[in-house]
Amino acid sequence: MPILNKDMTLCISLSARPSNNGTRFHNHLYGQLGLNWIYKAFAPTNLEQAIAGVRGLGIRGCAISMPYKEDVIALVDEMDPSAKAIDSVNTIVNTDGHLKAYNTDYTAIEQLLATNAVPTDYSVIVQGAGGMAKATVAALRDGGFTNVTVVARNEAAGRALADQYGFQWRPALDGGTADLIINVTPIGMAGSVGDPEAESLSFPAEAIEAARLVFDVVALPAETPLIRAARAAGKPVITGAEVATIQALEQFVLYTGVRPTAEQVRAAEEFMRGQ
Repeated sequence: MPILNKDMTLCISLSARPSNNGTRFHNHLYGQLGLNWIYKAFAPTNLEQAIAGVRGLGIRGCAISMPYKEDVIALVDEMDPSAKAIDSVNTIVNTDGHLKAYNTDYTAIEQLLATNAVPTDYSVIVQGAGGMAKATVAALRDGGFTNVTVVARNEAAGRALADQYGFQWRPALDGGTADLIINVTPIGMAGSVGDPEAESLSFPAEAIEAARLVFDVVALPAETPLIRAARAAGKPVITGAEVATIQALEQFVLYTGVRPTAEQVRAAEEFMRGQ
């Protein structure tokens, strides 16, 4: 990485629980490609002020994570179809003060369902109703899945999401099982010491045992409690770390206009996971 200098291009991420995933992935690619860029993660205390800073300071790119993917919509100038279609943003590109919002989460989910050849006749339970859930449910619908249930305690958000895509909503699992279970809540995400959610299972053991495939979008840690339990039960898994790599790559391309080679991406992914 070049020594900090006045001509360096800055990209950032905004999250309530920032990790080093994006920081390591992007900065490693900048180094491989010889780009005079730097990437830094932040936990904003005021989202509106943070986005004003992106615009005012000429910050080129801004990744958006939970819980800001919907709140940020009112603060940008333009919504790309990838974000507008699901009313959820995970990427902002700043071009001379014009902020355009995108969603590369959708792309990541869509690609992973396809590359893992997940049968579209699988029954699916998606737990959660936030911005990442919107990307996930939209990708399922567009991928041809029809038997999908959204499980969310927030009835307004859960029912609205399910209705938008012609699926079902339930307030709780209540013993429900499916061929494919997907966690899109923060449960299992690495947090502060003593955080009970960090070591909690987002699905009960009976749902894991009944599933044919387990998918956790939580990227940190790479082996969440759900993923560990699924592996122990002999179930195939799709991890949040895989989601993080694909969506971060697409963000990198949007920010820089450069698409790294597969070898460069693998090296950056290995570096990211080595933290």
